[in-house]
Amino acid sequence: MILKCIAVDDEPLALDIIEDYVSKVPFLELVKRTENAIEALQLVQAGGIDLVFLDIQMPDLTGIQFLKIASGKANYILTTAYSQYALESYDLNVSDYLLKPIAFDRFYKAVEKVRNQLLKSEPVAATAPEPVAPQNNNHTNAPVQDFIFVKTEHKIQKIQLDDILYIEGLKDYISIFTKTERIITLQNMKKMEETLPKGEFIRVHKSYIIALDKIESIERSRILIAGKIIPIGDTYRDEFFKLIDGKNI
Repeated sequence: MILKCIAVDDEPLALDIIEDYVSKVPFLELVKRTENAIEALQLVQAGGIDLVFLDIQMPDLTGIQFLKIASGKANYILTTAYSQYALESYDLNVSDYLLKPIAFDRFYKAVEKVRNQLLKSEPVAATAPEPVAPQNNNHTNAPVQDFIFVKTEHKIQKIQLDDILYIEGLKDYISIFTKTERIITLQNMKKMEETLPKGEFIRVHKSYIIALDKIESIERSRILIAGKIIPIGDTYRDEFFKLIDGKNI
């Protein structure tokens, strides 16, 4: 897969660096470098651009304004000397955020992440059939979801679903407790509940979502996971025990 890119920055030296870095990456093709954000926006809206390297501080149109107008018609990596825009940019679903001066290894990591995300979203080419388990009648063709991406303070972090023990909702953010760490993200419980696959995760309290396969024991209105006692709320009790009953032997 070759990613068609444009670089947008009002500093010619910054454009020189991006152009040099792009030339070193086999799966990148620089279609255009420009100091004119309006010109770049027109190129993106015309289609055919996979990735935009976008500066934030530009005279006619800031990078944040560019993102809001473009409405996600490409993937974006922001390039800036200012870290204070990181959180706002992640709310606009940028792929990465590179602080100037940009090191090549950090640049490569960012573009490789974009490429991997696009490869995963590509339809799989038809191949010779392989032996499979007996078929059932549910032909959804839905991809198996085994990870999620969450926005933390300075990055977008990938989390394997199998690593998640439980999720705790706090006032303005949530904490995701995994086998090895606690990850804090600006998110709400409803959105997280909708994102996680049904049947593997269930909300048991206004403040808790749990991974079913991580339950160690259930006693009355309490669940034990990795030494943590999690309450079962009255609103969620019936649905939870109905699901548990279906798994009893």
